[in-house]
Amino acid sequence: MADPAPDDGADVDPALFARLAADPLAGHLGIVLEQVRPGYARAAMTVTPHLLNAVGSAHGGATMALLDVVHAAVSNSHGTVAVAQDVHTEFLAPGRPGDRLVAEGREVHRSSRTAVYRIDARAQDGRLVATALARVFRTDRPWETA
Repeated sequence: MADPAPDDGADVDPALFARLAADPLAGHLGIVLEQVRPGYARAAMTVTPHLLNAVGSAHGGATMALLDVVHAAVSNSHGTVAVAQDVHTEFLAPGRPGDRLVAEGREVHRSSRTAVYRIDARAQDGRLVATALARVFRTDRPWETA
């Protein structure tokens, strides 16, 4: 079993970052990938009027998309393609209009074939809006050939 790579603070290769940041749905929703390093990723989204649900708070689908963008980035941060198997999300507080939601994902466990990540989304005032526990299947395929 492989242990997580030591966190030396170095970001991933710029080409990998560019591929992960080019997610079309993320762009449509205003989600910006801010940082990716092995075992860590961060993205942000501002709750704009087109992201609200019928009661005027951030739509769960938009919040989940933010978590999912981080999940994709952190799980692929080691340079090989990872495929999502499960994401369990808890919505804890509403994202309000104008909130800047920041989601951070951290690697909890990684073996040669699977990995687990914890992803938290917080508003600018520190409110924990949502949290997810996510699992992937890790392939041996490098991103350069994906």
